[in-house]
Formats: sequence, C-alpha cells, structure tokens
Amino acid sequence: MTYDVVVIGAGAAGLMCAAQAGYAGRRVLLLDHASKAGKKILMSGGGRCNFTNLATTPQHFSSQNPYFCISALKRYRPEHFVELVERHGVDYVEKAPGQLFCATSAKDIVRVLLTECEWAGVDVRLGTRVERVERRGDGMRLATSLGKVDAGTLVVATGGLSIPTMGATGFGYELARQFGLEVLPTRAGLVPFTLSEPWKARAAALSGVSLDVDVACNGRHFAEPMLFTHRGLSGPSMLQISSEWAPGDALRVNLLPDEDAEAALRHARNATPKRQLSTWMGERFPKRVAQALSEWYAEGSSTAPLAEYSNAAIAAWAERLNAWTFKPAGTEGWRTAEVTLGGINTDAVSSKTFAVNGLPQLRFIGEVLDVTGELGGFNFQWAWASGVACGQAC
Repeated sequence: MTYDVVVIGAGAAGLMCAAQAGYAGRRVLLLDHASKAGKKILMSGGGRCNFTNLATTPQHFSSQNPYFCISALKRYRPEHFVELVERHGVDYVEKAPGQLFCATSAKDIVRVLLTECEWAGVDVRLGTRVERVERRGDGMRLATSLGKVDAGTLVVATGGLSIPTMGATGFGYELARQFGLEVLPTRAGLVPFTLSEPWKARAAALSGVSLDVDVACNGRHFAEPMLFTHRGLSGPSMLQISSEWAPGDALRVNLLPDEDAEAALRHARNATPKRQLSTWMGERFPKRVAQALSEWYAEGSSTAPLAEYSNAAIAAWAERLNAWTFKPAGTEGWRTAEVTLGGINTDAVSSKTFAVNGLPQLRFIGEVLDVTGELGGFNFQWAWASGVACGQAC
C-alpha cells in the first residue's frame, strides 16, 4: 500500500490534518489503534466538547519556545472552525466568555471531522497497530497490522499521555527519539489536586461544593470556581493552576476574591458588634463551607460576638480567607489529566509546515509537541490550527 500522506492518530489534530491533505489532492491514509475515532473529543467538556475559544492568542499557551505556536494560530483562527461547524449544521453555545461547546453532544464534532475526511477521500483505518517505522529514501515505511505501508509523508498526531484509558500511549515520543528529536520532560497538566491529611478529610466532607476563588502559584493566578472532591480540589481554578505547579510548591487561595476580609471584618465589628463571625461567613460562603471554616479554625470561638475579636484575631481570620496557603500532596496524574505538559522540542520542527528539520517526510502535530494550552478550548484550537497548517503543506 502506497500513500502520499499517512497520518497516525485519529484524534482532533490527525482528523483535521488528514482532511486538509485530502482536499489538497493527496492520497491519504489515517490510522489509529483505537476502535473509534476521536475518543478524547467524545469525552471532553463533559461530553459536550469545548471545541474552541474565541479569545485564543499565543499567550494562552505554554512551551519552551513560546513563539512556535504563533504562525499556525494566526493562519487558522477560531472563527474558521466556527464556520466549519456551522456549515455542518452543528448547534453550539457559549457557556463562558469565548468558550464554545456543542449544544447537544461532542459526537457532532467527530461527525464533522469524519465527514470532512470522507469528502476529502481519506482512507480511515481504525483498530490498526503501527509496529515499526523506518526511513525509506525520500519517504517512510510503516509495518502495521494491515501489512507494509509506504508514505511520502508521515504525520504523527498521537497526542500525549493523559487519560490512558482512552488509549493514550508514549508512541509519538518514542518515534521522535528514534529519529533523534529531543523530548522534553512530560507531566500531567489541567489535573485535579490531591491533599494529605487533615485536608483530605476536610475536602471530602465538602465534596461537591463549589465556590469562586482566586488561586496563585509561581507568579500566575486564575480567578475561577474551585470544587471540593473526595480526594482533594478540582474545578477550573485548580485545573488551570496545576499546569503552573510543581511538587513542593504551595498554593495561595483567596476564598473571598472580591472582598478585603480584614477591612470587612473590622467594619462589621464596628457596625454590628453583636454579630457572630459564623453569621458573617454564612453571608459569604455556602452553608457547608462557612460551617467547616468555623470548625477548622475557630474551635468554638466563631460563636462569640465580633466585638470580642482583637485586631490580631481579625487579621488572622483575614489571612485564612484572603490567603489560604497549603501544599497539595500531588495531583491525580495521567488518569484524569486533560493535557500533557512538555513533549517534543519544537526547535527541531518547522512552525510553518510541522516538518522535522532535515527530515521533511516526517511531521509532528498537536499535543505530542511541547505546546500546551490553558483550560477553555485552547488545546482544541491548537489541534485544528496545527492540523490545518501541516495538512495543507503535505
């Protein structure tokens, strides 16, 4: 079997790249070891797929080379993908500013991509293993469970290590190393935190409760909801800051991001001296959180009137509320991580064509590269943009 382009990986980037190469007149084969295309698309966004973010800029991505993503993102913008889904009749909603989700199901996005591949004449083969890859003249040869396949250009869109139950493997990294590329250290990103005792038990008692916070670590901060879980802390704010966190780092969480707790408590002490601290907190937090805070720190004193609180006691409470500081035990790891931080060093890859320098018949796109977006649809936009840039250049 001989093809102009072979794409390994039928995820977001691979599907997009295969369709674009097919429309460019290339004979394209798309392979994946999974039995279903777009598995991570299907489970993303709670099954609704946050397929892009209208506010996408290069500043929403982290990489050792922050300039690498600029070219592709400029050429294929969020409005281009929106035009594609509208053309296919997909209804969508803006659940948060800039964040677009399918109105009904992520299956709509997979259907769009598979339809595009069909229209472009792409040969899609699922449930197919790639056992070996080698350079063959100006092309590449693959040993697969289908037999030998010759490719003029091989595109690797195998993603990262997150959510192994969806079929994630390190295949792309192994292939990169085989051809002499550097793979930067990888770790789980956009992932919930685990806590050690006593905080683990405290969080478990509040499991399911969410509140708006501002969390900071290593010079970055995110003002989004936090969710208590049986194992620790999750929610958008925690997922976002996890990509900035390293083991041993402390998180600083402002539980009252819109209020100066010390000034508010001093004012309340003067204006309503008989009010209890627990009552004051109950006006600002969900009932279970207000009660828990009282139990964690007050040791019964939260039932005392505010008039009895010294300036030092008020300052201590303000510190707990505006700057709750703790060290997570770790993260939930690859099992629940939404993305992989690190990956193939982009210094060896063209930002215009995604071809390996000195080996143009080999290309890498999407999450397998050292480009990682923030939460909110940015990683899908990178998949679309890198897939289009590579597919059109094959």
